[in-house]
Amino acid sequence: MRSDVMKKGLERAPHRSLFKALGMVEEELNRPMIGVVNSFNEIVPGHIHLKDIAEAVKAGVRLAGGTPVEFPAIAVCDGIAMGHPGMKYSLASRELIADSIEAMAMAHPFDGLVLIPNCDKVVPGMLMAAARLNIPAIVVSGGPMMPGRHGDKNVSLTNMFEAVGAVHTGRMSSEELAVMEDNACPGCGSCSGMFTANSMNCLTEVLGMALPGNGTIPAVSAARRRLAKMAGMRAVYLVKEDLKPLDILTEENFRNGLVVDLALGCSTNTVLHLPAIAHEAGIEIDLDIINELSQITPHLCKLNPAGDHYIDDLYVAGGIQAVMKELSGKSLINLNIKTVSGLTVGELLEQAKTADRKVIRSLQEPYSPIGGLAILRGNLAPDGAVVKRAAVAPEMMKHSGPARVFDGEESAIEASWEAKSSREM
Repeated sequence: MRSDVMKKGLERAPHRSLFKALGMVEEELNRPMIGVVNSFNEIVPGHIHLKDIAEAVKAGVRLAGGTPVEFPAIAVCDGIAMGHPGMKYSLASRELIADSIEAMAMAHPFDGLVLIPNCDKVVPGMLMAAARLNIPAIVVSGGPMMPGRHGDKNVSLTNMFEAVGAVHTGRMSSEELAVMEDNACPGCGSCSGMFTANSMNCLTEVLGMALPGNGTIPAVSAARRRLAKMAGMRAVYLVKEDLKPLDILTEENFRNGLVVDLALGCSTNTVLHLPAIAHEAGIEIDLDIINELSQITPHLCKLNPAGDHYIDDLYVAGGIQAVMKELSGKSLINLNIKTVSGLTVGELLEQAKTADRKVIRSLQEPYSPIGGLAILRGNLAPDGAVVKRAAVAPEMMKHSGPARVFDGEESAIEASWEAKSSREM
């Protein structure tokens, strides 16, 4: 085993004495040692419950005959960091996460890893580390938050940002905003729409680095804890099977990821993260392939903020596996790729079913015959820019007339406030 280098032989007696200082016994040292990377903290709603998920993972590792060893990773909440200088640290945290996991897994050569992320930059950071290290690894996320409720409608974090604008323009009272504030985010989990965190957790499932259900099983569900136990068990089996991330993260699998990304209308940030993960796997993703795939990939799901459905609706409708099975009917999914489940994509999809055609549309009745993302090029973005086409109103698709260009977000906000003040005078 990889861990033998730090625990076997006469010269490793000092090392073993340190393990025994942790309370370990010989039987634990003789088993596969599985690093459990837990991004729990008390500032991110998506991570507040990850102690429970980690305990379930560790139980699964032990059930399969391994020894779990937990260590932490940082996590930034993009929602809380938004709108002030803290936002500048969010993307940088992705690299810190990847680097710190690499440091821990090389300094203490674990036989395998279970990676427990949930929010925006944590998921790609952990996948980057898995590809870079290329030791048996599996991801199990903390799962999505349930939608909030305001009046007779489901709401999510994005509705809170819209509500602030509504108060500024007199379309909502401060009192109603306070009521909505109390109910928009009802508990633990990654924010309930198809934002970056849920997009990446869904795509981790597509990429074969997580078990079915990883992207959609709600954070509060017992099924999430059962999934975590199964992930812990699979981590031990992955070591025994010697199945590594680079056996799974192939060029064909990233193509699968992009196709499902387009069908779901995922966050534009996936175009930031998928190429970074692919790069760690020695694969380069050309942005132009997104537009090429978009022309042949139908848009099948319209989830908040683009539509009225939420991630828990997608789970009940059949989840990511059902979306993939629908796409396979058009030969858009490579079925022969390995996954951490031990089965191929095709074998997993044999059991997939769509339970609600309002949430997962058929190939014959898509929201659009083309995908939910588009790469734009022009004088403002010669190297390319990305737009979530699925969430753009038809009247915004084309503009003729004057344009205003700002140096940055701050100057645009300042100009909008100046315009508002002048109207009120």
